[in-house]
Amino acid sequence: MPAWQAAAGDTAPPPFTVAQIFTQWSPVSLVALFLVVAAAVYLYGVWRLRQRGDAWPPGRTVAFLLGGLGSIAAVTVTGLEAYDTTLLSVHMIQHMVLSMVGPIFLALGAPVTLALRTLHKQPRRALLGVLHSRVVRVVTFPLVAFGLFIANPFVLYFTGVYRATLEHAWLHELVHVHFILTGCLFFWPLIGIDPLPNRWPYPGRALLMVLSVPFHTVLGLTIMQSTTLLGGDWYPSLGLTWADPKADQVVAGGVLWAGGEIVSVTMLGILVVQWIRQSEREARRIDRALDREEALEREKEKALERGNTGPAAP
Repeated sequence: MPAWQAAAGDTAPPPFTVAQIFTQWSPVSLVALFLVVAAAVYLYGVWRLRQRGDAWPPGRTVAFLLGGLGSIAAVTVTGLEAYDTTLLSVHMIQHMVLSMVGPIFLALGAPVTLALRTLHKQPRRALLGVLHSRVVRVVTFPLVAFGLFIANPFVLYFTGVYRATLEHAWLHELVHVHFILTGCLFFWPLIGIDPLPNRWPYPGRALLMVLSVPFHTVLGLTIMQSTTLLGGDWYPSLGLTWADPKADQVVAGGVLWAGGEIVSVTMLGILVVQWIRQSEREARRIDRALDREEALEREKEKALERGNTGPAAP
């Protein structure tokens, strides 16, 4: 628990500053436990591969640990977490990182591929069974994952759910996990390296990313222009002399609007790069196949020439 919460009964936090991010740590939470376990399991898998002499791309490890788990930790165990029920703008930064930034890097870390390469026969078979189960096929189908990803924030902010997350710590933590899971469901089939069902061709994936941009824009503008405070009287009831709930809500909407567009454009860039690399690999594969066919044709021609130039029959 942050020091100001213990001292002031959760009612009078000091003004939010950059220094508070590095001093108000909250290492005990459901998300923090998930981060530690995920990092340990991933590193154990990489160690197992190296023990038997197999390579694992360092970029994937960096993406998973620093980009994925690191970005999630940056908004859940630092001082940002201490203010996420005090400032809507801080909560919105969490929302963007947990649902978009973190899942993108987790997908690029290819943890499922790592597990399939390190697990023994029976656990590997069980994991493949889960990946190809009907439930996973449904929730990872791009249109279903897209619908969940888009609908979640509207349901959260324009119903009583958001106010409940401010009042109940367990629900607040659960929403954090929910953000991460829905983000993973959406981004994993789009840019992930892991073998997942329902993977669309790159043009279809790029189209889904383009379609997601207007929803973030609409949601962000709606929050910015709303005359009703999200969470009802929660933020005014805190009695903060250094924060204006209405102005902070405008900032929060701007974070959602701008952040959604920035991440979506970055995602499109990643998809384009992956698309180009796949095209290059496919071109090389076709070239190798053509080279093999040409080599076979040359061998046949040489064999025919040898047969035609052989000694005449007596």
